[in-house]
Amino acid sequence: MLPFDEAKKKLLTAARLLTDTESIDLADAFGRVLAGDIVSSLTVPPFDNAAMDGYAVRAAEVTAGCRLPVRLRAAAGDPPGVLPAATAGRIFTGAAVPTGADAVVMQEDCRAEGDEVVIQVPPAHGQWIRPAGGDIQAGQTLLAAGTRFSAAAMGLAASVGVAQVRVYRPLRVAIFFTGSELRMPGEALAAGQIYNSNRYVMRGFLRDMGAQIIDLGIVPDSFEATRAALRSAAQQADVIVTSGGMSEGDEDHVTNAVRAEGRIDVWKIASKPGKPLAFGSVGDSAFIGLPGNPVSVWVGMLAMVMPFLRRSQNMLDIEPPTQRLRADFSYTVKGNRMEFVRVRRNADGGLDCYRSQDSSMISSAVWCDGLAMIAAGSTVSPGDMIDYVPGPRT
Repeated sequence: MLPFDEAKKKLLTAARLLTDTESIDLADAFGRVLAGDIVSSLTVPPFDNAAMDGYAVRAAEVTAGCRLPVRLRAAAGDPPGVLPAATAGRIFTGAAVPTGADAVVMQEDCRAEGDEVVIQVPPAHGQWIRPAGGDIQAGQTLLAAGTRFSAAAMGLAASVGVAQVRVYRPLRVAIFFTGSELRMPGEALAAGQIYNSNRYVMRGFLRDMGAQIIDLGIVPDSFEATRAALRSAAQQADVIVTSGGMSEGDEDHVTNAVRAEGRIDVWKIASKPGKPLAFGSVGDSAFIGLPGNPVSVWVGMLAMVMPFLRRSQNMLDIEPPTQRLRADFSYTVKGNRMEFVRVRRNADGGLDCYRSQDSSMISSAVWCDGLAMIAAGSTVSPGDMIDYVPGPRT
């Protein structure tokens, strides 16, 4: 068995990066991956502006209780005016600060009396003024190529007037599921049959990353049927991901079918769950085969498949950083494989462990919020600091 870290390194190194790009409207960019840097042509804000409703003044002229005539009014969108000496200007949030003013006194610290204002609390120089360029400088790189557009990133691009962005096309991912015992939700179950939960686990992960999903459905336990599914997938997809049929039983045909149609580079990884995980290629498509147990699929998608797919899409951040958190449980890894243990952060900042680590229990993936990575042959006691990988949003 190949150590998990070594297997993952091989997988990520083998990722073929997308090169196809397209230009789209910024409004449609959420979740897409930026194909080139966005550099600001503007300074933001482009002018000094008020951070509060109040009165624009020269700070050096103001003392507690002083009275100043109000000589101008500035609202957001108005061109900047000029504030005469020894006067105040009524100003509203976002408005350009008048030339000559160097502070804004919020209206709660003032008392208006006719055409005058009484300043009750003297301001400091620069108070309640957002300076020009306080957020962004012209020529600054705002978003680097490989950034995946979030709502905030879209807003940042919009703030400097970007209307169109160049992004990588979505990754095409073909999926299928082997097992003559599988049925789809909504169908009646006969004796010995189960519902195909793995389809929904995979689709959730893939939709979250914005992949174009090519769902080939359930493939019966047949060598020729599996080969045919692989050929069909390779004609349509950049990456093929399967579940089931990865062991060495008489009805496990996936690895042999992949070898017949392409190649297997790695098979069997020293991790639990997910030992019979393989990757290789079929035609020009990358291939990743996951075991059939639901938690093995969930862990495999989180720990291996998604980082590989994000790397293939040129993303800068392909997975969250591992954290060191306190274990509030006892656990012993008895075998020779590193274990991904389903855990959840508690109110005291530590980690609780799910009651069972059986890889068939998909309920544990709903309960947990991440995985503890525990080395082969090691024992964890309450209070030990362990590696924690945050789970997905899906």
